Amino acid sequence: MSKDAKTDKSADPSVESSIGIADELALLRDEIDAIDTEILASLNQRASRVQKVGELKQGGLRGPIYVAARERDLVRQLVDSNAGPFPNAAIPHVFREIISATRSLEERVRVAFLGPDGTFSHQAASRQFGAQVDFVPVRTLRDVFTMTERGDTHFGVVPVENTIEGPISVTFDALVETDVTICGEIKLEISQHLMSRTGKMEDIQRVASHPQPLAQCRGWLEANLYGIETVETTSTAAAAQLAHADEKVASIGSEVTAEVYDLLAVASGIEDHRGNTTRFLVIGRETPAPSGQDLTSAIFTVRRDQSGALHNLLGPFAKHGVNLTAVQSRPMKGKHWEYNFIVDLEGHQGDPAVRRALSEAAEVAASHKVLGSFPRALEVLDSNREGGEVT
Repeated sequence: MSKDAKTDKSADPSVESSIGIADELALLRDEIDAIDTEILASLNQRASRVQKVGELKQGGLRGPIYVAARERDLVRQLVDSNAGPFPNAAIPHVFREIISATRSLEERVRVAFLGPDGTFSHQAASRQFGAQVDFVPVRTLRDVFTMTERGDTHFGVVPVENTIEGPISVTFDALVETDVTICGEIKLEISQHLMSRTGKMEDIQRVASHPQPLAQCRGWLEANLYGIETVETTSTAAAAQLAHADEKVASIGSEVTAEVYDLLAVASGIEDHRGNTTRFLVIGRETPAPSGQDLTSAIFTVRRDQSGALHNLLGPFAKHGVNLTAVQSRPMKGKHWEYNFIVDLEGHQGDPAVRRALSEAAEVAASHKVLGSFPRALEVLDSNREGGEVT
């Protein structure tokens, strides 16, 4: 073979093919860059419209800065109309941040949650409101209610019940005792992770977490870390702080907690029961308008000496065709063997049938209070997946 034949790479078909692919890739990347520029231009058009909405509100047309039902319905419409190949599962997350960013041009929303950063409450709040809000971590669940009631924050996010551990008593008591209204709900599927500074099982001498995650992972801990001391903390984030400070301590919490506190995963998905879901409430000071897919929560008390009082209380809901989704009792503070009955029902308090049922139930009750009407969360948000729906 001649020297010229060896050095003439243009004669090699594989080289020609590589050059052709490189040219095509360069062209496609240029087209992608142009599309990205168009997307940015559209985002700025959207932002300018949101600014005009804000100007109208400042001019006297008052309205809420956050409407959970509108954002939920927008995302659903986009998913329904998506022709692909952009994945449906990504749409809620992309548009949650678009909505959050443009809403911040109108007014920066402040949201309180049980801190510190990295708790499941923090995760639920960020999934609901997006990143372009001011998150305010507080020390206790009561503080979330206090901050929202005083107007120090626009909203608060609080856990209300878990599919394994049941109701969160502090939240139910605070709903009764404070002047806030329920504005929305979030359902977050909880996946628990064991993490430490070294990421090595053999280094663990203590396991720390909030009492609920410890209970949810009891079987796994007994099978894999039998005899290891467990330490209860005020939050999963507080446990992560302990683990960050001491390599002999492991914490149980979310992947977000590991990222925030620079920990390594020892084991993932260690909860004893899959599908563990926590329901959170968004609390505020204004009742959302009807969305067509709402829940209403109300609290009633009945007299102890009235025979059939609870039956009479619930009768109006059946009479008017209002479906009850839950009835729970909570002891009344300072009154032995007397209870508050918290009723969740389908529909908005402004709906005629719901309004009549609530009114007639109130006539039977010793006292009553509507805790809120709010758009329901139709999808569960997985704490470990980028899927689900913004609610």
